[in-house]
Amino acid sequence: QVQLVESGGGLVQAGGSLRLSCAASGGTFSRYTMGWFRQTPGREREFVAAITSWGGGITEYAGSVKGRFTISRGNAKNTVYLQMNALKPEDTAVYYCAANREGDIARIDLAYDYWGQGTQVTVSS
Repeated sequence: QVQLVESGGGLVQAGGSLRLSCAASGGTFSRYTMGWFRQTPGREREFVAAITSWGGGITEYAGSVKGRFTISRGNAKNTVYLQMNALKPEDTAVYYCAANREGDIARIDLAYDYWGQGTQVTVSS
């Protein structure tokens, strides 16, 4: 059973930075495409970023975060990261880490097989 545990969330002022981490255990992390999603109350879960396990780590970003967020992975540590810079109040959400066994880079949450519990990010204005 794959387990994903996020950390690094918190409260930050607009313009600040946070780095989220997601530690994976119980599976073959190096083969999974990893993604980050976020959700606010009353809204659908939203794609943020994803990184493949192949091709040197191909990345994809939502337009709203492109140029501000960076996804990366450390296969030796079974960890995926989300560096978030120039944060805005509209980035406030619970951020979830997810793993896709098929390896496809996908923007829809249904493509992901495993999910973490989420970590809260709050950006104050």
